[in-house]
Amino acid sequence: MPERRGTWRLVRSALSARPTSLYPWGLVHHGARVLVLVASALIFQGLFPVAPAPDFPVLELGMVADEDVIAEVDFAIPKSGRELEEQRAEAAASATPVFDIVPAAVDTMTRRVEAFFDRVDSIAETASDPQERANALAEVFDSEQVSASPEAVRAMAEAPARRAVREAVLRAVREELPAGFASSDELSEFGRPRVMLRDGPDEPIVPIDSIPTGTDFFDRVPAYLGPFSRDASISAFAGLVAVRFYDASIRYNEFATQNAQSRMRANVPPNKGRVLAGERIIAAHEQVDADVVEKLAAYRVALDQMDRIEGAGSWSRKAGRFLFDVLLLGMFGLLLLFFRPAVYTDLRHVAVIALLTLVLGSAASVVASSGQSAVLVPIALPVLIIAALWDGRMALSYALIVTILLSTQAPFSGVSPLFTMALAGAAAAMAVRVVLRRSQTWVFVSVIAGAYAMAGIVLTLLRGLPFSAALGAIGWGVVNAAGSAVLAMALLPLLEAYTRITTDQTLLELGDLNRPLLKRLALEAPGTYAHSINVAHLTEAAARAIDANPLLARVGAYYHDVGKVVKPQYFIENQPPGRNPHDRLKPATSATMVRNHVLEGVRLGEEAKLPDSVKAFIKEHHGTQLISFFYDQAREADPDLEPDPRIFRYPGPTPRSKETAVLMLADSVESATRVLSDPTPERIGEVVDQIVETKLVQHQLDESPMTLGDLRRVKDVLVTALANMHHQRIDYPNGVKGDDGRARGPEADDSAAGAAALSPPEGSETPETPAPEASSAPGEAPEGKGAGGPRRVAG
Repeated sequence: MPERRGTWRLVRSALSARPTSLYPWGLVHHGARVLVLVASALIFQGLFPVAPAPDFPVLELGMVADEDVIAEVDFAIPKSGRELEEQRAEAAASATPVFDIVPAAVDTMTRRVEAFFDRVDSIAETASDPQERANALAEVFDSEQVSASPEAVRAMAEAPARRAVREAVLRAVREELPAGFASSDELSEFGRPRVMLRDGPDEPIVPIDSIPTGTDFFDRVPAYLGPFSRDASISAFAGLVAVRFYDASIRYNEFATQNAQSRMRANVPPNKGRVLAGERIIAAHEQVDADVVEKLAAYRVALDQMDRIEGAGSWSRKAGRFLFDVLLLGMFGLLLLFFRPAVYTDLRHVAVIALLTLVLGSAASVVASSGQSAVLVPIALPVLIIAALWDGRMALSYALIVTILLSTQAPFSGVSPLFTMALAGAAAAMAVRVVLRRSQTWVFVSVIAGAYAMAGIVLTLLRGLPFSAALGAIGWGVVNAAGSAVLAMALLPLLEAYTRITTDQTLLELGDLNRPLLKRLALEAPGTYAHSINVAHLTEAAARAIDANPLLARVGAYYHDVGKVVKPQYFIENQPPGRNPHDRLKPATSATMVRNHVLEGVRLGEEAKLPDSVKAFIKEHHGTQLISFFYDQAREADPDLEPDPRIFRYPGPTPRSKETAVLMLADSVESATRVLSDPTPERIGEVVDQIVETKLVQHQLDESPMTLGDLRRVKDVLVTALANMHHQRIDYPNGVKGDDGRARGPEADDSAAGAAALSPPEGSETPETPAPEASSAPGEAPEGKGAGGPRRVAG
């Protein structure tokens, strides 16, 4: 049993991990991680270049300046992107719409009217009967969508009336339309009092209500009918023809209007003011307001562009910035090396952390370049993922380190970004502990949004600003929290698969007893299912006592015997009394049946896509123990031939984690104590002690990280839990006769076996659930084959 490893031993083991023949001290192993560190620092420096002003004043809204800030260079104060866009949109909207007079409309309408009357004349000339002619003309008018009255149709049947209408419409087109008539629909789209009317080189601005429309044109057509103008039906018909074939000679010019709008947008100045060299930006002991914040931001940009400050952009400052980032990120690397060596050793884990850091840096760079608040930096995204994949302590350390890293970059310098990101990151790190399902993402959102809200309120009170100043931070904080939480939950399954880490959320989902594999176990092997539930309770309690993962221990115990569903009848907990198929099998065959439940369990686990951490319970819960009962039977059957131990030994490996080691012990003691006729705490304690001692003697716990102190606490928990499970029951004076003729109360079946368990044969193993595996370990009694012999005890 290994001793407890000290911190220095863990570090020394990590420093010498993965040696190669060329680099026996693990240079390649640690060099890869140093390379990741250096690359991350270089990318960060690219995202946030060194500011030219090394001692630029850090003043935020509401603070009081310690001294005068005097501009050393001329600079303009630009308008914000939103402000500039609003002003440009307003200017574009004020541009005068442009309309053109289109002479070609006269020719177009003339062709339409002439074509219409040519068709009407041809139809009228082919019919000699007046009524037949009127009917034919009515059909033509309908097809041309000219809604003529019956009186107008009869009038148009006569040639003089047709010629008069034709000439009247054409004269109106030639004489009136060139003056310009617009479409009333186009004019109504513009809510402007004036428009630009272009006719050749002149571009007069005219009132929109002074432009004639098609209605005005239609009213003028009857004046050209001469004597026929006194006939109301003919006048109405002439107007209908003009309406049907009307082509506006004043049309909206969208291209010219857009050009005018573009000119108006371009005329909006991008700057709201200018500060001259030597001008005071803010005086000492004055409070910083929004105007001063804008001036300081513009001043910083001007210094960056002009490279005004001595040493700006020099190699020394760039090197200093690079070393700063390396040392700060290196602090987290050392934390992994000293306190999370398992994470440090796995390059996949290191790569994921580096990738999350660069994603955060890239997002922060976008936020900074757009001039937005630090509230929009999604620090919760990597923190939530790290907390879910590993633990909250590691995530909290990461959050604080990257907060310092970001708040030292020029765009985020100041108390507000530091405090806001630190509070949000800490909230994200600790929020994972309260979430039990992926569907509870709203809990993440609430906790992180609450942190942003508290940060906004605190900073508002600290600066003496009106409460309305905090509303923007609260609103953007809610948006950031929601986006970060949803994205983290979406990415987590992919990162789980890549890192081969099983999070608590995944374990909780796997622990649902309604999952298909567990439902199948309950239906096809109910005895094994009941045994697994009992073992899960024991394993969880014992794991919690030694600071192992109780959730992983419980879920692993649910699945450790799922392989028995393939052939459940070969395991006694699933057998009816007096029927044991092993009575007809050779010992080697029986051992293979029993041994295969581990292999089948692994196969079923892979089909169900169980994570490696859960499949480890299936592989390791028997370790490499010998199935001694059938091994001894084989030796007795042929004393001269030594059986092959590989046939009678579980495939292993032995337990390699605290959780699987606890399962091995709980699995054995649950089976052994179930057969005790008088399960007092003292007798249960003796059984547990002997089982643990047997595991140690058989070297089944050599690869697990459990210490002797852990073993002592595990034994205490198992004894207490088993004593509660096997509490005193009611005596049954008149037991029911069983199939074998023995009196049988609730516990009478295995009372003899339970009594024999306290004196096991030498070299026996721990108990096993399947009937033939009931080896002569503490807590079990060996059994012979056949209906007349003692029954094998299930574990």
